[in-house]
Amino acid sequence: MARLTINGKTSEVNVDPSTPLLWAIREQVGLTGTKYGCGMALCGACTVHVDGKATRSCVMPVSAAVGKKITTIEGLATNGTLHKVQKAWVDNEVPQCGYCQAGMIMAVAALLKDKPKPTDADIDKSITNICRCGTFQQVREAIHAAAKA
Repeated sequence: MARLTINGKTSEVNVDPSTPLLWAIREQVGLTGTKYGCGMALCGACTVHVDGKATRSCVMPVSAAVGKKITTIEGLATNGTLHKVQKAWVDNEVPQCGYCQAGMIMAVAALLKDKPKPTDADIDKSITNICRCGTFQQVREAIHAAAKA
């Protein structure tokens, strides 16, 4: 058993300590907003925050997440109010298929926490998530909109 703090709530998960955090979040805790994409930390669909840092949960073992504060896309909004990145995503009509969007939003929220007014170079360096639909221009516009919010 491992005790995880996800979105401010403690959950006991009965998994092997080497199990990727992604599977504990989805299969044990039942939060399915975090997606499986590549399984190799390349695409970013599985991005969550661990102690405030964007983390690819498909390669992080549960044992490394014990005692840390984990936030998933389900925990990003506060008291029913969308996070400014979520709002910018809606306002700028970013999603196409939407599969990568939870991970992308989590990566952007972490970027804006560290760099409230990112340049295009900051975005290119930090947001390495992959969108197969090619919404990268809308993503960039939404990032700049959220930075102004």
